[in-house]
Amino acid sequence: MELEMKIRGLMVDPSTNMPVVILKDPASEAVLPIWVGLYEANAIALEVEKSTTPRPLTHDLLKNVVTGLNAQVQRVVVSELRGDTFYAVIWVEQNGEIVAIDARPSDALALALRSDCPIFVAEEVLQAAKVLPNADAQPSAQDLRRWLENLGDEDLGKYKM
Repeated sequence: MELEMKIRGLMVDPSTNMPVVILKDPASEAVLPIWVGLYEANAIALEVEKSTTPRPLTHDLLKNVVTGLNAQVQRVVVSELRGDTFYAVIWVEQNGEIVAIDARPSDALALALRSDCPIFVAEEVLQAAKVLPNADAQPSAQDLRRWLENLGDEDLGKYKM
């Protein structure tokens, strides 16, 4: 089973200074933080803020390729969590044929925003992300996750690079 989620915001993890995309299920309290790279966070932030660039970025190019092939991104799914690594699938339809494309969640999310398609997270991923932390994990990671889950509207500002 999969839950449809929305990008709730972007922020910087204070302990690692890495960007974090916050996914939230609008119908429940389910929240999923996904740590992403700086370039991917910038691509997501630009699209969230509806900013344009003089030339297409990588995710704009990917959307243009999909559109140019008379295809359409149907949905993206954060499908797995193995170790500390999230996996995603981009579902593309072309001429009635649906193709699953393996992707990093950050790239899938950036493309989903540009394609205006839904974002889903597998229920197993949400459950695995909320289980007891890895024995090697530092307590600050658990505290950060708890803090992320309790964020309100006033806590999420615009993400700036």
